[in-house]
Amino acid sequence: MYDGWKIIIGIIIFIGIATFPILYDIGKASVPPPEPKIDTPEIQKMAEKKCIESKSFMKTEHMVMLNDWRDSVVRDGNRLYITTDGKEYAMSLQNTCMKCHSNKKKFCDECHNYVAVKPYCWDCHIEPKEEGQT
Repeated sequence: MYDGWKIIIGIIIFIGIATFPILYDIGKASVPPPEPKIDTPEIQKMAEKKCIESKSFMKTEHMVMLNDWRDSVVRDGNRLYITTDGKEYAMSLQNTCMKCHSNKKKFCDECHNYVAVKPYCWDCHIEPKEEGQT
């Protein structure tokens, strides 16, 4: 094996190239996650500023909830959601969720852009008009 040193150098170069992205980012601070803005007029009117479920649940499970709502409404015709504390709400993205969270750009889009997801809600639903939009 006369050219063994070439193989070793090749392996070292490969390892260097493969680990470069990881080593390059060590010690660099990541961008902090955005905080959703809940300062809409509808929320300000509320005595108890509480969503239909807990904040932690909504942060982690809202996409699952919306998919379940979609399936329940479209497939089963069930349009009523009963929360863990027993309150009833209409299963409607536009009439329940967006009634309070009307600032889509600050509330929805900032977080979705941060985690690089493209929800397909607005493929079927009409995107809400915000103040200043025409």
